[in-house]
Amino acid sequence: MSAGKPVIVVHGGCGVYLPELMEGSVLGVRAAALKGFCVLQQGGSALDAVEVATVALEDNPLFNAGHGAVLNERGEIEFDAIIMDGKSLNAGAVSAVKNIANPIKLARLVMEKTKHVMLTDQGASQFAKAMGIPEVPMESLITEKARKQWETNLAPDANPVASQIGLGTVGAVAMDCEGNLACATSTGGITNKMVGRVGDTPLIGSGGYADNCLGAVSTTGTGEAIMKMVLSRLILFYMEQGMTPAQAADVGLQYMLDRVHSPGGLIVVNGCGEWAAKFKTANMSWAAAQGEQVMCGIAQGEVRTAQISDLIQQ
Repeated sequence: MSAGKPVIVVHGGCGVYLPELMEGSVLGVRAAALKGFCVLQQGGSALDAVEVATVALEDNPLFNAGHGAVLNERGEIEFDAIIMDGKSLNAGAVSAVKNIANPIKLARLVMEKTKHVMLTDQGASQFAKAMGIPEVPMESLITEKARKQWETNLAPDANPVASQIGLGTVGAVAMDCEGNLACATSTGGITNKMVGRVGDTPLIGSGGYADNCLGAVSTTGTGEAIMKMVLSRLILFYMEQGMTPAQAADVGLQYMLDRVHSPGGLIVVNGCGEWAAKFKTANMSWAAAQGEQVMCGIAQGEVRTAQISDLIQQ
């Protein structure tokens, strides 16, 4: 990691991935990171980069965000998303949103076009219409995999949280050429969740946080646990005390595991361009692009490296 160089890091959620989903998930996060990095290479902002990368993940049916998100107890999709600008501390978030293909775009409009930080449910939908964001049929966002998982979890003895295999929240953090930081996180939540359930993702300091003075974080895991820890802001608190991104991530995730017995994952970058992708589960798909290289992985200890120029030419 070369300090000062623009960087983007993305994740596709932590948990236990089915073997047949692993390769596609790694390639998906790598492609998203490259799209975001192209924005940075062209002098674009960290805010634009994390949005572009998150949109790519929302459009990929392998991930639990946008197309492919899990269903609530009624068999419907409800989205949560957040985006935050580390330069100004401006943020936008949406929760319990339906019929929107890319909730991260709506979250950014909340940040830029309103005086508020978060809009929810019907209010968010009305705002989307006012901004010209088209509604899409919910069925167009539901995959067969999500439908089958929902049906399985209708059984009285089912455990939706335990069965959420290979379906994770997505997110991105970045530092641009001017040293500005940003984060973005987007999710469909927990499969078979109660209608109206909102997790950590859209909550500042839990699902994400960005501050040029400290760093930028995007988290993944069980939302209820992450909210109890205010995990994103906790990681930045540790960094404020002098820890590196990797150290802060390790300490924060271990504390959440010890305190509320819930494993999680996160990506983080500081104002020097140092970054980390850490998780306490078996898997988390992640990718990072900086300088001439893109790195990615999905299992503990796995790091694949490739030249960005080679991938762009493919």
